[in-house]
This record gives sequence, C-alpha cells and structure tokens, in this order.
Amino acid sequence: MDTRTELREFLSTRRAKITPEQAKLPVYGGNRRVKGLRREEVAMLAGVSVDYYTKLERGTIGAVSESVLDAVARALQLTPAERNHLFNLTGTAATIRPDRRRPAPRVVRPAVQRVLDAVTDAPAFVATNNRDLIATNALGRAVFSPLYDAASHGIPNTARFLFLSPASREFFIDWHKTAVDTVANIRTELGRDPFDTGVTALIDDLNRGSDEFRALWTSHDVRYHDTGFKDVHHPVVGDLHLTFEAMELPADHGQMLIVYGAEPGSETADALRLLASWAATAPAATD
Repeated sequence: MDTRTELREFLSTRRAKITPEQAKLPVYGGNRRVKGLRREEVAMLAGVSVDYYTKLERGTIGAVSESVLDAVARALQLTPAERNHLFNLTGTAATIRPDRRRPAPRVVRPAVQRVLDAVTDAPAFVATNNRDLIATNALGRAVFSPLYDAASHGIPNTARFLFLSPASREFFIDWHKTAVDTVANIRTELGRDPFDTGVTALIDDLNRGSDEFRALWTSHDVRYHDTGFKDVHHPVVGDLHLTFEAMELPADHGQMLIVYGAEPGSETADALRLLASWAATAPAATD
C-alpha cells in the first residue's frame, strides 16, 4: 500500500463528508466548487496553518504530534475507528518495517480449538485478519455451511465468498450492508499494517474479481469488526438473526475469536438448537 496515497484519499473523502453547516461555519455565496469542507476550513478548525494541513493531507510532512492529529480528527468529526485509522496512516510507515511484519498464523493452537469445541450452543470461529476462517466448532460449520460448500477443500474466506460467490446473495439477507461493513473492516486492517501480505493479497483478488468491491473501496470508510448483527438465510432452517462478538487473541497475532448468538426465546434461538442437535449427530466434515 502507498501510505501517502491512502492518507491523501482518506482525508479528502472525510472532508467531503462534512458540510460547513455541520462544522458550524458561515457560508458565503451560493457556489462552492468543492463538496464538503475546503482545506483552509479544516486548517482553521484544527488550529493549524493551511500550508501545514495541505502537507499533512498530501503525506509530505514528517512526524505529526498527537495533539495535531486529535485536532484534525475533531475538525473532521471522525469516529473512533476513523481517528485510529488516521493515527495508523500517519505513523505506520515510520514504525512498521516490511521485513518486521509477522504474518498471521494459519493454524490455531490446540488450546484455542478446545475452547471452540466446548461451545456447543453457539456458532464460533477463529478468523484471521484477512478473514480466513481457520477453525470452527460443529455449530459454526453447520450454520455457515454455504461458505464451506463454496470453499470446497480450501479454507473459507468470508470476503471472497461475499464478493466472488453467487451463493452469497442468497445467504446474506442484506447483502449490500454486509458488503459495506466488510470493505470498511478490511480498510481498517490495511491501515493497521500496510505490509500484511494476507490482507494485501485479499484486496488485490477482490479488486480484480468484483466490480462491487472496487466501487466500495473508493469510499475509504473504516469500521471496527468487534460487535454487531448478522442476518443470514440458512438453506435448511431459514432466516437467522444473529448477534456477534469478536475478540482478538493476544497470544496469536492476527487471529480473532468470533462467537455468534441469538435472543433467548426467539425463532433464531430455536433454529440454532435444531442445527446444534443435527451437528452433534452428523458425520464429521472432511474438509
């Protein structure tokens, strides 16, 4: 990833999202040639010179203080995820060397697999930062069976399934929202480490294979993948309305434990119990 280009496009797209009215700035005249705020307006709001902010946005400035980045984040009304992304983009190139990166391991430790297997009433996975599902429990395999079927004998990847498999349109009930969230999650991972070969290879594949991904990628939106909702259509039990919690595994670089659940007493909870019973008696998968 070209960090300068990423920083320039990120800041310019954030400027375009904020109107003078939202920033509580007076508007003079009826014609504005830019969408959103001008550079000089951001500089004024952040308390820096126009020349300084222009160099920052172009990525041609050296070290930037935390207080300045905080001021720019406030001026652009960045979300917590966007603020951290800005900090990553301005510091990553100086603090992460390509030869020091640690690729995420492709296997889980036996202790982590035992944790997954101990969870019998909720789908659970270990995913890498490039969205490979490298381990699951029996119920996770049953609930997300379309991903495993599409992956054949390979490791399922939620982003590749979403953008490259026609079956994803039937599996994800709100395909567009899932796509928007997924692209924003991948952008966040790229900002954390632009030299992660797993993430950059995924982006290259999706850029080549999906018009929808290419269009969404230009938005430069970022978002955390830590908690939320997922609505899917299972081929056997129908619609499932799931919650999820994602937790990083500190001892395993680039790996995350993701556990899905359902509201107690809901139709989804009943469907999960049915699938859990089926998964407990079904022959083991031979991926």
